[in-house]
Amino acid sequence: MRVITLLLSVCFCMTTFAQNFNFGKVSKEELEEKFNPLDSSANATYLYKYRKTFFEYRPEKGFELVTEIHERVKIYNQEGFDYATKTVNLGKRGSDDEEFSSLKAYTYNLVEGKIEEDKIGRDGVFESELHKYANQVKFTMPNIKSGSVVEYKYSVTSPFVSNIDDFVFQHNIPVKQIDFKFEVPEYFNFKLNTKGFLPVVPVSETKRDKISFTNKERTGGGTNSKAAVTTSYSTSDVEFTKSITTYNLENIPALKDEPYVNAINNYRSSVKYELSYTKFPNSSATYYSTTWEDVVDKIYKSNNFGDELDKTGYFETEVDALIGSVSDPARRAMLIFDFVKSRVNWNGYYGFYTNDGVKKAYKDQVGNVGEINLMLTSMLRYAGLKVYPVLISTREHGVPLFPTREGYNYVVAYVKLAGGGFLLDATNKFSVPNVLPFRTLNWQGRIISEHGGSELIDLYPNEISKNTVSFMAVLDNNGNLNGNYRSVKTNHEALLYREKYNNVNKEDFLEKLENKYNGIEISDFKVVNDLDLSKPIIESYKFSKESQADIIGDKLYFSPFFFLKENENPFKLENREFPVDFGYASTTSHRMLIKIPDGYKVESLPEPAVLMMPDNLGVFKFNINNEGASIQLVVDSQVNQPIISALHYQALKEYFSKIIELEAQQIVLTKV
Repeated sequence: MRVITLLLSVCFCMTTFAQNFNFGKVSKEELEEKFNPLDSSANATYLYKYRKTFFEYRPEKGFELVTEIHERVKIYNQEGFDYATKTVNLGKRGSDDEEFSSLKAYTYNLVEGKIEEDKIGRDGVFESELHKYANQVKFTMPNIKSGSVVEYKYSVTSPFVSNIDDFVFQHNIPVKQIDFKFEVPEYFNFKLNTKGFLPVVPVSETKRDKISFTNKERTGGGTNSKAAVTTSYSTSDVEFTKSITTYNLENIPALKDEPYVNAINNYRSSVKYELSYTKFPNSSATYYSTTWEDVVDKIYKSNNFGDELDKTGYFETEVDALIGSVSDPARRAMLIFDFVKSRVNWNGYYGFYTNDGVKKAYKDQVGNVGEINLMLTSMLRYAGLKVYPVLISTREHGVPLFPTREGYNYVVAYVKLAGGGFLLDATNKFSVPNVLPFRTLNWQGRIISEHGGSELIDLYPNEISKNTVSFMAVLDNNGNLNGNYRSVKTNHEALLYREKYNNVNKEDFLEKLENKYNGIEISDFKVVNDLDLSKPIIESYKFSKESQADIIGDKLYFSPFFFLKENENPFKLENREFPVDFGYASTTSHRMLIKIPDGYKVESLPEPAVLMMPDNLGVFKFNINNEGASIQLVVDSQVNQPIISALHYQALKEYFSKIIELEAQQIVLTKV
């Protein structure tokens, strides 16, 4: 009897909490839910995500790609209100563009025990041009409250049948259930690439389908005939096999971001379908990407890539005048590099192909990544150097683990000299050889040779970036601090500083600096070598800040780092499955001299310490001493590798915790 009762109880629970994901069938249980049972920190949850992507044949257009979306989201609090707005980007190319249609959207609230629904109106839907290659539709749900459930469905029809958006399983909030389906006719062969740490097991099957054609035939009405014209219709079918892949997942945890991730999307569980080849009836196969050799060959032979490299007439006069008297290859390269940086401005568009062509970019003095760096490559070759374009996937774009044309979205130049080579990117005014913009520091690039072959090259710099800080301060008996600050930065530290400093209003820059240190007062602010890229950049200023020591009785307590100390460990996850990516190896050195107030002496100092990470990945050295009325502090912090494996995450987390503890240690002064 107990077994029967238990089974009945289980069945009852399953029936009670079973969710109906038919559109519009939102339950009271969903509206009453106060938090996600598996993640109480979540501000919202995808209750249901449905997507079906399939091919549809239209006589006037041929095959088109159709994607149907249905999503239901539970919003727990105000921090989750962002999930009441949905953004859909629609690609366009020439006269072809993707179409958004069939939107149905409702907000559901529980009011006095009854479910009330609000339908989205026209004023909640916004259409705009995102840029010249994409439109955007954004819709915002009405009457959002803490506890609301929003639900929407829509379709996107695309003429770009090779561009299948990733099927994404893991999001920044939890997902309770996913149903995804991909249907493709036998004429299209796609490769499946997976990423992330979530186990995903698809179910595959095949079915027969058909395309029906309507044929129209007219008879009668000839030149010498008085017979009436008649029109007859007939239909014919073309049968084919289609492959169907289904994904069904439940209770998917949120993918939580952390600092020092090159792009969280690199580790988001998803699958990517990329067109490998097409084979239509009565025609031979057309291949798109099967090996890296195929990918590179197609890119190089493109009119918007290889042909653009061969164009030289538009710049020959200027380049001849620039390098005519210079024979040193490295000097020639630098002159041309600086010339391109000053001549052509980057318009913000990525891509290794040209859009309007190198000649127009040169004339208009503006271009995309492909136009600027292919122009640079062409000029360097014209100057007699061995130069090769290098395909890159930016940090936000992901890591191309499989042969794919879509895996790359950027190009730079590699100059090969007798004493070694260096990478150049002329889109950034503050970049120097082998110091590429931070956005490009993403594992490896692919060098393309003139004959279509390729090889990999490490994008992370070999030379360590340095930041050396000199800090001299006077502490008074009220705990107030006055002093001088000076920092000297090299390589990527200098590049990132120049980007921040030179591209903003100087008053805004100074205000942000003061706010960074919680209201510090800065005077005599000065930056040296902000535009001279051959030298380190130097920042200096005078400062004053109140209440930098606690006064308890006849003693003063303070951290020797004062307002410069780190207060929070950037690594908070209990465990981390993806690597820590600092972007480049770096060293930060602090040389600090602190004059103590008259009438005080040092009662106690922190102990010197050395922290080391496994495998010499990092080291932190802390040394302090007292001589008379002064305290000297020397601290060196070094990260020796740009990427640290997730295997060392716990050690890294503990390492940073100990650094914070060391910097927070107190110096104690007592009255003489």
